[in-house]
Amino acid sequence: MADLRRGVRLGLDWGDARIGVASCDRDGLLTFPVATVTAGPTEIAQVVALVAEYEPIEVVVGLPTSLNGGEGPAAAKVRARATVLAAALSVPVRLVDERLSTVTASRKLRESGKKARQQRSEIDAAAAAGILEQALAVERGRGEPPGELVSAPGDPR
Repeated sequence: MADLRRGVRLGLDWGDARIGVASCDRDGLLTFPVATVTAGPTEIAQVVALVAEYEPIEVVVGLPTSLNGGEGPAAAKVRARATVLAAALSVPVRLVDERLSTVTASRKLRESGKKARQQRSEIDAAAAAGILEQALAVERGRGEPPGELVSAPGDPR
């Protein structure tokens, strides 16, 4: 098993209505839901504020891919938003596969006795925690940062 870079990370589950946000401890052992941001004109500013508060080494954004690995309109939207976010931040933004993260989060909350309809914002934050947990597992397994680095326009990264 490879070493994991030390440092807090933020995970985002970027939806059309809400953005679930999660974080982890500096050792990458525990992930936890942090907040839900309302999607819209102030979403980037709200996420930037959370990045300033948590001071992560990177932001991991879930990329909605189909079960066969293809990308559709939802993935294109997330890619575009992640590019805008990368331009607004001084920390790296990475896209990671998020297949079934919301389904898994919904199931876990339902199993704990919570109704999905009443807990949509909790589901989004829990899905973000699942995305982040998977990204950390990939990094532990490969010994390198997970996913695809997002570059802002004009950024040589």
